[in-house]
Amino acid sequence: MALPNRGQPGVPTNVQFFPPSINSVDDTGLSPLWLQDLVLKILYFQGYMSGTRISEAIALPFAGVMDQILQGLKTEKLIEIKSSQGGLGEGSYTYGITSAGIARAREALDRSQYAGPAPVPFDVYNDAIRRQKSGRMTVTTRTMRQILSQLVISETTFQRLGPALNSGASIFLYGPPGNGKTSIARAFGNLVLSQAMYIPYALYLDGQVIKLYDAVSHRLAPESETSGGGTGALRPSTRRDPRWVKIRRPFIVVGGELTLEGLDLVFDDTHKFYEAPFQVKANGGILLIDDFGRQQVRPRDLLNRWIVPLENRIDFLTLHTGRKFEVPFDVLVVFSTNLPPKDLVDEAFLRRLRHKIEIGDPSYEEYREIFKRVSADKKIPYADQGLAYLLQEYYIKRNRKLRASHPRDLCDQILDIASYLAVEPAMSREMIDRAASAYFVDL
Repeated sequence: MALPNRGQPGVPTNVQFFPPSINSVDDTGLSPLWLQDLVLKILYFQGYMSGTRISEAIALPFAGVMDQILQGLKTEKLIEIKSSQGGLGEGSYTYGITSAGIARAREALDRSQYAGPAPVPFDVYNDAIRRQKSGRMTVTTRTMRQILSQLVISETTFQRLGPALNSGASIFLYGPPGNGKTSIARAFGNLVLSQAMYIPYALYLDGQVIKLYDAVSHRLAPESETSGGGTGALRPSTRRDPRWVKIRRPFIVVGGELTLEGLDLVFDDTHKFYEAPFQVKANGGILLIDDFGRQQVRPRDLLNRWIVPLENRIDFLTLHTGRKFEVPFDVLVVFSTNLPPKDLVDEAFLRRLRHKIEIGDPSYEEYREIFKRVSADKKIPYADQGLAYLLQEYYIKRNRKLRASHPRDLCDQILDIASYLAVEPAMSREMIDRAASAYFVDL
């Protein structure tokens, strides 16, 4: 499903971004001296390397770029050729760092120990994000029924979720625990993950490196796959800037570990480079703030941090030098909480959240449908009589609320008990009594 671009001043809409080819050092947007230092740091850590391996480590083409950088280092006697592996061209030569090169590498390491793929200038990244802007997700009722087909949701709630996803702005999901708020957000994430985009391994700003690509948060996408936000696929064989990686549009989940510091650049005092915050890693996709209100900082402080990005779609970050700069905020933020909204937010902030949706307890019919689906999936023969007994004895008589997660958990209990007793699982009264006694706790 295409995610069309919204108009942005100076940025053409419906233009697919593809990292342009790199043919010279000037095309990198980085100074030759900075690239020389990066090569020296890599050689300092790795030892002897062929020209081709250095090119791969720095994520820049050998011809026209690395050959020029290596030639400059050889001229200054900072590296030397140790041997030739018998291949064709200078890419097959094995290079080693000299004593003069070691001294310069140590000076560079005192400034920053980053020794990975060459970064992309920050303004180039900003332009790429705007050109790959996810914009308004055009989903229909049919699409929503497909992505939520595994969930049992009331029709009223279902009809509110589609417009919320189409907004591309912010969603506040609230209600009792165990009713599928996180599952709904993850279903949204599966839709986003069906599309691809390009991000750089790292960013360069004022001499500082900001590491962006995260193997934990980002999933690689095949080069042959069409990127979202464009009008057609470019040929996979098209030569592109290797400093960029093709990923699925991000779906990043943060919970109780979220702090105010985690929403700004994280500077590593030891290695002297930055890690991009969660919302920057989520650009072009979805950021789910799960268990909102359970963080170690006050919810109001976290919410105040989001006011400007949610309203203006621009975020502001700060270097340790004190310089502030702006970055696009192309993120659908989903807040999910089990706590009452009145305990978390005030009316002013709720007004800034585009869609507020309560995910309530299932009805008896919805609970029955969930139980039927779960029991079929877990190969437990479903019995209406068994369910009626469960509802009467453990819900109605005890004034217990229905939760959408209960059928799954109770069926797991039945499987555990059946395995222990070496009998077939069943929704018998005995099994239900054992399962309910082991699962429910009266609070």
